[in-house]
Amino acid sequence: MTVMAEHTAQMDVEEFEQIASAAETVTLEFIDGRLEVKRVADGDHGTIIMWLIRQCMQARPDLDLNPVQGLKVGAYRKGRARPDASLAPIGHFAGHGDWSDAEGVVMTVEVTSYDSDTNRRDREEKPDAYGYAGIPLYLLIDRDKGALIVHTSPDTEHGGYRVQHTVHFGGTVVLPDPVGITLDTEVLKNYVR
Repeated sequence: MTVMAEHTAQMDVEEFEQIASAAETVTLEFIDGRLEVKRVADGDHGTIIMWLIRQCMQARPDLDLNPVQGLKVGAYRKGRARPDASLAPIGHFAGHGDWSDAEGVVMTVEVTSYDSDTNRRDREEKPDAYGYAGIPLYLLIDRDKGALIVHTSPDTEHGGYRVQHTVHFGGTVVLPDPVGITLDTEVLKNYVR
């Protein structure tokens, strides 16, 4: 669990939202008062997300796995994150605009990228922010480690998650309630470098 350090914000949320709407070749996020830049995903990254969308549609047709919705996360709603995907009831994000409250989201998903700050972003900052927001599950598909890490029991006071369970590619992972999906991860071995 990472403790959030005190620091000065680079900009306010409204300034960030203006910059993010103009970006085309990168994804912008605003986590804990800092501007974060993430390159647009590669083909294997997108293929993994599409695989997960199909799995979710088959197992839970009452939920949508949305790969574009931005979320308001972090203490006091001062953060903006664009998960690789967010799982929520069908139609949940209708009328929410670019940045939705995290309430009602049952799982966020990140797939690691092959860039220098994926460790900090996907393994440290994102779980802290999603835990603060009270999102029940955070699924990290870690291509460097060849594993899925399921984070449960969000800590809304300190950030992060109290429980982590790791399953290496090729194994079967159960995403507990409120998701309730079992994934066979053998195919993910094909989408790592």
